[in-house]
Amino acid sequence: MTDAASRPVPPAPVSAVQALALEQGAPPPLEEVRHGVWSLAFPFGDGDYSLGYLIEGSDGALTLIDPGWDDDANLDRLDAALADVGHAMEDISLVAVTHLHADHLGGADRVRRASGARLALHAAEQRALDRRAAEALEADADIARWGAPADDEEALVAAWGSGRRLPHVTADLLLADGDELPLAGRRLRAVHTPGHTAGHLCFVEPEQRLIFTGDHVLPRINPGIGLGGRTDANPLTDYLASLDRVMALDVAGADALEVCPGHEYRFVGLVERARALVDHRADRTADAVAALDALAALASSTSKAQRSTVWQVAERMSWTGGIASLHGYRLGSALAQTEWHVQALGRAGELRPSS
Repeated sequence: MTDAASRPVPPAPVSAVQALALEQGAPPPLEEVRHGVWSLAFPFGDGDYSLGYLIEGSDGALTLIDPGWDDDANLDRLDAALADVGHAMEDISLVAVTHLHADHLGGADRVRRASGARLALHAAEQRALDRRAAEALEADADIARWGAPADDEEALVAAWGSGRRLPHVTADLLLADGDELPLAGRRLRAVHTPGHTAGHLCFVEPEQRLIFTGDHVLPRINPGIGLGGRTDANPLTDYLASLDRVMALDVAGADALEVCPGHEYRFVGLVERARALVDHRADRTADAVAALDALAALASSTSKAQRSTVWQVAERMSWTGGIASLHGYRLGSALAQTEWHVQALGRAGELRPSS
């Protein structure tokens, strides 16, 4: 998931088909990206969809990046796409997933059972999936500490805390930064890009100048951070470092990477878009500073030396539509991000600890 916010002019779409589909609010059809590389959409929810990618090896075996949401219709959609490009389900030998969210990982086990493919994830994503019960309780404790109104707190527990459901899968292959996927005749390399989740991966194919970015870099949406798997690191710090990593992979001119994201549309201009995401995070940090300073001034004027809750900071920040417009998972994301921005500023001592 992601949080919407004001944003600069987005990069122009490479794919007119995907741009039109986004404008019309409908999933785009199967499309050839390069020879032996196809994009396909997997719908979920109320009109949303993620983008997956089929990549053909020199031996005819296929790798599927991000199999989308888990339902029968998406498996049928994949089966039809395979037939359109002269393949069948059993040709899929590897399912490589960028991150653990259900709109990317959800269909992995269903595809694995239907095809006999192996499933590949970053080790940090597997750890998060294995710890999902413990992390749900930890999320409930976060929610209680944040100080949201009672009605919001109940919805937060249902969507962000112990009521949240993650896919229950175990990978056959754990990937690390720099690993090349077992895909004959192609060099498809994993790049660890933590931030959105702890084990988020991008996949780079340098010869065809493609980068598959999952939810790390999207053309119009500002990705949320820290949305899966706890680590000792601050997800904000991780995310900014990961943006630097992918910017370093790109070059200007005719050899620029084409970005194949997990949502919306393909585009060229990775460096410019990543810089815009860095700027967005800087704006959000400045927002947090202003909120903390306002609360400190208020406490000083009333002679009350009390710490603020995460909610009190967040409600003073400029979320699109205001904090009142956010509910459930999106509200949880906003509150978690508020806390990480405060921590990155070195001002966590101004927040109220657990009661």
